[in-house]
Amino acid sequence: MMRISIFLLFIITISTKLSLAQTNTLKLNLKQAEVLFLKNNFDLLSRNYEIDAAKAEVITAKLFDNPELEYENLFYNHETKKFLQTSFKYGQYAASVSQLIKLAGKRNKNIKLAQTGVKLAELEYFDLIRTLKFELRNTFYKTYFSNQTIKVYDEQIKSTESLLKAYDLQLKVGNVALKDVIRIKSLIIGLKSERVNLLNDLEDHYKDLRLLCGLEPNSSLVLELPEKAEKDISLNQIRYSNLLDSARTHRADLKLAKTDLEYNELNLKLQKAMAIPDVEISLAYDLKGNYPEKYTGIGLKIPIPLFNRNQGEIKKAKVEIDAATSNIRKQEILLSNEVFNSYRTALRNEKLSLEIDPAFNGEFDKLINGLIKNFRERNISLIEFLDLYESYKENILQINNLKFERMSSREELNYVTGTNIFN
Repeated sequence: MMRISIFLLFIITISTKLSLAQTNTLKLNLKQAEVLFLKNNFDLLSRNYEIDAAKAEVITAKLFDNPELEYENLFYNHETKKFLQTSFKYGQYAASVSQLIKLAGKRNKNIKLAQTGVKLAELEYFDLIRTLKFELRNTFYKTYFSNQTIKVYDEQIKSTESLLKAYDLQLKVGNVALKDVIRIKSLIIGLKSERVNLLNDLEDHYKDLRLLCGLEPNSSLVLELPEKAEKDISLNQIRYSNLLDSARTHRADLKLAKTDLEYNELNLKLQKAMAIPDVEISLAYDLKGNYPEKYTGIGLKIPIPLFNRNQGEIKKAKVEIDAATSNIRKQEILLSNEVFNSYRTALRNEKLSLEIDPAFNGEFDKLINGLIKNFRERNISLIEFLDLYESYKENILQINNLKFERMSSREELNYVTGTNIFN
C-alpha cells in the first residue's frame, strides 16, 4: 500500500512538472499583438459572419419569384368505377401555370436596400475594430507599465530583505534595537502585500490581453515596448482642427449613422412601392370542365388597393428617417466633444511628461542605493530611511502611471479620430 502511494505521488509530481513545462512563453510587442487580435479575436470573427449574412441577403433580393404550377385530375369516375382517369372519353383534368410580376421597381429597390445593409454590417465591423483596437492597445500599455511597477517592488523587497538579514545579525550582538528590526519586517510585509494586490490586477490585465488576442490561458506573455514608442511625434505639432476633420472623415460610427439614414430613405421608397399591387399572369388548360372542351385560357390577377395601401409601414419608414437624421446630429456633437476632450487631456499629459527630467529615474536609483548604504552605516535614522524609501516608491509609481496616462491619451486620440496618428 505504501509503495502504491509513493508511486501515485511520483506520477502526480511528474504530471505537474510537465504541465508547468507546457506553459508557452510568448514575447509580444504592440504590432504583433495587433496581428493576433485581427486574426483571432472572437468578436471580430463573429461580426465578420454578419457581413457574410448581409451579403446573402443581396443574393436573396436578386432572385425572381418562382412560377407556380397547379394541376387537378378527376379522382374517381363513378360511372366507370375507376380512379384518376385522364382519357378524353372518361377522364377530366385541368392545369395552369402562373407567374408573379412585381411592379414599381420593387425588386431593384430590395436589391439596393440589401446592398446598403451590407454597408451597414461592414461599418459596424470597422467600428468594432476601432473600439477593440483601442481596448487592446490601452490594455497593452496598462499591462506593460504595471509590470514595470512590480519590478520595482521586487527590487525593493530584495534589498530590504538583505537589510533585514544584516539587522538580525546586529540584533544578536546587541548593536541595534528590536523595534528597528520589527519596523523593517513591517516594511517588508507592507511591500509584499502591495505587490500581491498589484499582481492580482496585473493578472486581470493579462487575461484581458489574452482574450483580445485569442490566446490560450497557459500563454505566458512577455511584453516589449520599443523606446521610440514613448518618444513618438510631438502632440504640439498637431492642430485640433485637423483632428476634428480627420474624425469627421474616418469615424466609422458617423459613417454608420449616415448610412443608416440612407438605408431608411431607401426603405421608404420600397414601402411606397409596396403600396402598388403586383400582377399575377397565368396560363390554363382544361380538358372538359370548361367551354369549349380542351379549353386554353390566359388570366390576370391583381389586388385592388382599396383598404390596405401599406400606410403603416410608410409612416414607420418616415419616423425612422427622422430618428436617423437626429442620430446623425447626435453623433456629430458627440464626435466633436470627444475629440476636444481627448485633445485637451492629451496636451495636459504631454506637458507634464515633458516637465520630468529623463535622467530623474537614474538619479533616484543612485539615491536609493546610497540611502540603504547610509542607513546600514547608521548615518541616518530609521524614520528618515522609511520616509525616503516611501518617497522612492511613490515616485516610481507616479512616473509609471504618468507614462501610461500619456500613452493612453494618445491612443484615445487615435480612437476618437478613427486614425493611426500614433503608431
